[in-house]
Amino acid sequence: MPRADFYLIDKPRFREQPLLLVCELTKKAFAAQQPTLILTRDFEQAEAIDELLWAFDEDVWIPHQLAGDDDDADTAVLIVPPGIETADRPLLINLRDGCATGQFQRVLEVVAADPAERDGSRVRWREYQQMGFELKKFDM
Repeated sequence: MPRADFYLIDKPRFREQPLLLVCELTKKAFAAQQPTLILTRDFEQAEAIDELLWAFDEDVWIPHQLAGDDDDADTAVLIVPPGIETADRPLLINLRDGCATGQFQRVLEVVAADPAERDGSRVRWREYQQMGFELKKFDM
């Protein structure tokens, strides 16, 4: 059964920079050797994550790139802005407003502290529930 984990941001360091939590989750996935897709809301967010993955932890190197190149299949972490097609992977981090689609075992939903974001996450929670996902919530 596929699983959706909702990470609700609450801690000050993640409130100030929600993409830091994305980097932390990506670091865990890479350590567990899980090829990962990060679905971003737009190209600017994709670029911001790309830069932050280089800088957020000086002791960690995570092979990553923006999706759309010939060597996508060889890269551990693909950052996927809207409009770019890429092969499914077992783990997906979703930053978009809608539920993730495709074949994956686990989706991580990162939800900012903003009230509008929380409302959107409740809609996605119900949609995943209707699709038969196992659901978990974590306060971050």
